[in-house]
Amino acid sequence: MKNIINIIVNDAENGSRIDSFISKKEKILSRTRIKNLILQKNLKLNNLTITSPSQKIKSGDKINLIIPEPKKASLRPYKFKIDIKYEDEDLLVLNKPANIIMHPGAGNYENTIVNALVYHCKKSLSNINGELRPGIVHRIDKDTSGLIVIAKNNYAHENLSNQFSEHSIERVYELLVWGKLKPQNGRIETLITRSSKNRQLMEVSVKKGKKAITNYKTLELFENNKMPTFSLVECKLETGRTHQIRVHMSYKGNCILGDKKYKKKFKKFKNIDQKLEKHIFNLNRQFLHAKVLGFTHPKTRKKLRFSSIIPNELMNILKTLKTLKNK
Repeated sequence: MKNIINIIVNDAENGSRIDSFISKKEKILSRTRIKNLILQKNLKLNNLTITSPSQKIKSGDKINLIIPEPKKASLRPYKFKIDIKYEDEDLLVLNKPANIIMHPGAGNYENTIVNALVYHCKKSLSNINGELRPGIVHRIDKDTSGLIVIAKNNYAHENLSNQFSEHSIERVYELLVWGKLKPQNGRIETLITRSSKNRQLMEVSVKKGKKAITNYKTLELFENNKMPTFSLVECKLETGRTHQIRVHMSYKGNCILGDKKYKKKFKKFKNIDQKLEKHIFNLNRQFLHAKVLGFTHPKTRKKLRFSSIIPNELMNILKTLKTLKNK
């Protein structure tokens, strides 16, 4: 059964964007959800279908937003052991390993986190984000490990989505980058948009894109004649754009170790420790780990905060670097 929201614009809201206006009136719906509903032709303004979320409204306008019945997922369950850090009737927090994608897409419709969640949760997943993404509130890349929160019902999903939209979610990442960041601690604030040269990549832009803010600090610097210079870095996100940390580190000239998309070309190492060289060339993922995730529980309103140590394949590189540094 469809749900229809009817609103009349008052004088105070004259000239507002239609997505912002609806978001203020219907706080249970995230702005991202409203935008997607508009793009999917579910909005009428004065009985005319509107597909632009930035459409300006005026006093007296009649708005009808249709919220269609979500499609039921028909995904194949995947018997994959997921590392669950927390679970209740509304949500679960899991520690995602690298080398597995979040949800089905071109070329892989079965061996994903979503398929594993279907196996674990059966039908207890939110379904407002589309047939192929039940429960998915946010994502981390295939070759990134770490903490993600999954919604088990639509109320939890909308509430968590709003927290992400309001940038009130705590997200801390640990990463290893090439070279020395200058300055070693700082704040990166740019626009990020899709690359004009490669649509699978993102890039920093001067004129267009979405605002992206990354706060970073160098935790440890590794530098001597037995190894290339590396920096262990912690990043705290104020925004959550696609590939944000990877793009910002590349923009600084310090791309993440193992990043295949935003990599730089490096000369063959001279006088490098053989064990370290083996670790570097055998790394089949990027050295990027979502180590802290904090948010407010949608129902209890309790503050929840989870942490995760970096996995062994990354820890082995760190141990080798620390040993060489202390020699």
